Amino acid sequence: MHQEKRLPRNGKEGLLYGATVATLTVLFMTSFSTIYFAGEFNESVAFSILKMAPIMWIIVMIIEPAVFGRLAEALTAKFTKPTDSFNAKIMFRILFTVLGMSAAMTLIGDLVGNGFHTNLFSNWLHYWPRNFMIVLIAESLVIQPIARFVMVKLHESQDKKAQLA
Repeated sequence: MHQEKRLPRNGKEGLLYGATVATLTVLFMTSFSTIYFAGEFNESVAFSILKMAPIMWIIVMIIEPAVFGRLAEALTAKFTKPTDSFNAKIMFRILFTVLGMSAAMTLIGDLVGNGFHTNLFSNWLHYWPRNFMIVLIAESLVIQPIARFVMVKLHESQDKKAQLA
């Protein structure tokens, strides 16, 4: 039977896949947002990114599987059929995950970076559409393909070991 090599097959692989996606997304968006608001890249901005990225990574690793991953799975199942292609299902999953995560992380990122302030919700309304589009493009074209490549290489290695045993 042919098993899918591009996606995780168990919980450990799911954690690796999720950590790969989360790490790349957090590094990209934390760097982008921090540099965007600072207007330049310098030592202070780099230090801010290094301080904020681990906090954002922990938050992402908690809320994606607990909330938005489950919602994305349910919505993907609603909008696709079992006969739909792998790519169609992946694109729906990416769309729904990015929709929820970008909405939440735009708000949370502002809170982590700037604390609670009076412009929190107006900032969210202003920045969320931009963040959504940037992450959707990055996830679709770069981040998810890298994570799937990691899974393919892992599964090839496992298959090779199984054949030798």
